[in-house]
Amino acid sequence: MRPFNYRKSVQALNYIAKKSGGTVNKMKAIKLIWLSDRLHLRTYGRTITGDTYFALKLGPVASGTRDLLESSSFLSEEEAEYSLQNLRTDTDRQYYSSIEEPNLKVFSQTDIDVIDQVINAYGKYDQFDLSNISHEFPEWKKWQKALEQKQGTRYQIDLEDFFKDSDRERPLFKEESSNLQVVKDLYLNVQ
Repeated sequence: MRPFNYRKSVQALNYIAKKSGGTVNKMKAIKLIWLSDRLHLRTYGRTITGDTYFALKLGPVASGTRDLLESSSFLSEEEAEYSLQNLRTDTDRQYYSSIEEPNLKVFSQTDIDVIDQVINAYGKYDQFDLSNISHEFPEWKKWQKALEQKQGTRYQIDLEDFFKDSDRERPLFKEESSNLQVVKDLYLNVQ
C-alpha cells in the first residue's frame, strides 16, 4: 500500500470544500473522503489518500486527514504548514473553508473522477446522515459491538474490509463480484 499522502488529503479536502461552495462541515468532508477512498480501492486497487482508517462511534475516520483538519500535534511542521496554506478552520471549529484553488495536479484522473462521483451521490447528505450511512458498511459493523459496549474508542480498520459489500445496496458500491475479486486480488498482491 502507498504511504499516506498529506498533499492529496489536503487537496481532496480543498476540492470538496470548493465543490460545496467554499465551506463544508468537517465530519461531512471526512465521510466523503472515506467513501472516495473506499470506492477508489474497490475500482482501482488503491486508495486516493493512502490514509489509515479507524472505526469510531460516528463511523470510519481517515486518521491522517482528520489530523490535518484538526491541526493535530501529530503533524509534521511541513504537513501543518501545507494544510494552513490551503484550508482555514472556521471559528466554531465544525466547518472549514478553502482559501486556495485546489491543486489538481496531485491527483490522477481516476482520483478526481471518483471524488466527483462520491460528491454527486452523497454530497446532498449532512454529516449525521453520512454517519448513519457509514454504519451500514462492514468495516464499521465489524467493530460495532465493541464500540457500543465502550470496550474502546477506536479500532483500526483493515482496508481489505472495504472490498466487502454493505447489507444495504448503496449508490456506487454495486460492482460485479467477479470484477471486485480481480481488483481485490491485485490489491492483495501489491501488499
